[in-house]
Amino acid sequence: MIVVAKIGTSSVTSADGSVDEAAVSKLCADVAGLRAIGHRVVVVTSGAVTAGVAALRPPGGRPADSATLQALSAIGQHRLMRVYDEGFAREGLLAGQVLLAPLDFGERRQYLHARATLLRLLELGVVPVVNENDAVADDEIRFGDNDRLAALVANLLGAGVLVLLTDTAGLFTGDPRTDDEASLVEEVTAIDAELERAAGGPGSPGGSGGMASKLAAARMASWSGVRAVIAAARREDVLKEAVAGAQGVGTTIAPRARTIGARKLWIAFALPAAGRVLVDEGARRALVEREASLLAAGVVSVEGDFSLDDAVEIAGPDGAVFAKGLARLGSAQAARWVGRKSADLPTELTREVVHRDDLVVLVGARSTARN
Repeated sequence: MIVVAKIGTSSVTSADGSVDEAAVSKLCADVAGLRAIGHRVVVVTSGAVTAGVAALRPPGGRPADSATLQALSAIGQHRLMRVYDEGFAREGLLAGQVLLAPLDFGERRQYLHARATLLRLLELGVVPVVNENDAVADDEIRFGDNDRLAALVANLLGAGVLVLLTDTAGLFTGDPRTDDEASLVEEVTAIDAELERAAGGPGSPGGSGGMASKLAAARMASWSGVRAVIAAARREDVLKEAVAGAQGVGTTIAPRARTIGARKLWIAFALPAAGRVLVDEGARRALVEREASLLAAGVVSVEGDFSLDDAVEIAGPDGAVFAKGLARLGSAQAARWVGRKSADLPTELTREVVHRDDLVVLVGARSTARN
């Protein structure tokens, strides 16, 4: 089985921002334990920017501008990899650095190249250590956090399990730091808005994720047919227990029976929506029941300012979002032709507001959690 293990900034760096060698060594030993029983493991790691801040110590602390953050990631990335190299060497293993960008998942040719590289590394007995290519990432098109990147890697490789390692034991019914009655949610069969609200907001100051992003990544994994586990990085034998499905290891999110591919996964859960298209009941049924394209005739109104190929949410008559896709018309054009039949549109104008090849229906799953 292929296992993808993602570790967050707060779990891989020390209080001063430097790479926590003991934490990395523990992870490397956990990976070696899985390798010893026949599993292949890919590590997705955060921490490059924070390690860069610790090395450079810029005046005023961690900066906010993207150019400086990208420079800091370039400083921190090789420091991070040095610790991984040494940690895996102590276990008799080799690490291979792989830096990925959204283009590697959005375009078929790049997708196949990325998969071939990772699979070949695994065949050679190497442990791929993956991070986003932060130093040259386009602010307009990036993963946003490594939780989502890990979910996309799990989809890319057809992994059996995605383990999201963090500094808490999993998802709780409330904030365990302030709520004495908060309890661990051990099992989730699907994810809805109520559960997402329980996940709260962003996590540590040095990271870009938090429990909400881990839950979003787990949802992505679920839609890929991959079981996801959110667990504490410091837990003894955490990877072995997560793969084995041990009770109490953390929060386990079950895979869906019906899955989607990497490109639609990216559209559904990783691309920010630039606008919203409201449709009538007939169009809603056509999209949900017949997997049809969204035509102008079914559009009631358009919200936001979006362009060709921007992601848009699609909402029904009740205002509830039930689908998401890439727009084939900009918002100005779409608004102009709202409700018009295809025969009434100019011949040079595309008939689809969102084509079915670029559309993902998001309804059909309710959340069930077990404490």
